[in-house]
Amino acid sequence: MSFSTSIIDTMRRRQSIRTFDDNDLSAGDINKLTAYLNDESNLIGPFGARGRIDLVLVQKNVTDKGIKLGTYGFIKHPKAYLVGSSVNAKYPLIEYAYIFHRMTLFATQLGIGTCWMGGTFTRNSFEKEIQLEEDEFIPCVTPLGFPKEKQRVFDKALRFVVRADNKKPWEKLFYDETFAAPLQRDNAGSLEIPIEMVRLGPSASNKQPWRLVLSENRETCHFYIEHTPNYSKTLGYQMQLLDMGIAMCQFELACDELGISGNWVIDEPGLERLNENIEYVVSWNQQ
Repeated sequence: MSFSTSIIDTMRRRQSIRTFDDNDLSAGDINKLTAYLNDESNLIGPFGARGRIDLVLVQKNVTDKGIKLGTYGFIKHPKAYLVGSSVNAKYPLIEYAYIFHRMTLFATQLGIGTCWMGGTFTRNSFEKEIQLEEDEFIPCVTPLGFPKEKQRVFDKALRFVVRADNKKPWEKLFYDETFAAPLQRDNAGSLEIPIEMVRLGPSASNKQPWRLVLSENRETCHFYIEHTPNYSKTLGYQMQLLDMGIAMCQFELACDELGISGNWVIDEPGLERLNENIEYVVSWNQQ
């Protein structure tokens, strides 16, 4: 699947949308979303596993099956949801988020608004809509619809509370060879833009848990997660694994657009870490 316009521009302008206008998704939009999901290659993650995402249309938050989907009032007037499932394990969750985020970017290119939701929806109502395997659960969903021009006061307040418009600077997120030296943006070589796309990516409560270490030759980038202390022990851990899948997706799609080829490998480099909350995830090797 190729994106219709610059994916880097799309990543730069994407915002979470929680209030939608009254216009239904067109038949053309639904066909494009369905065709995307029917293309097997769009559901393959960075480690080769196949994910699952369902498109669920709603009217007044009620599905065709008559099931009312709950979002605790966070979402107004959605026209559909993207819903997927995964087993509750480290790499399946990361891979799932990678696939899911790529889908949300495709929707964004269609002019359709999205909003990652991990802890602000009632899972049991969504579980009634899709058939889950015994060991699966729904890590996240996103509503779909056309953004309402005027945001609710609630939406603006929520963006302020989670500091959605405040991204951490490079020196707090990215490192040069070791965790002892912050990475300067003008010293990132050809990976400057892909690394910047990681910085701009969405994350649960805007905690931005990704930490990247760029190798001396500028051809390997190690991805770590810095878990937030005292964050919800189960849900928070799951959400920050999803954040890492988003980061990997942003990074790789930017590389693809820039013609930088590489591959993902799980190969712990053995670097001394800043603190006990940091966990190795994956490395990207330029080819």
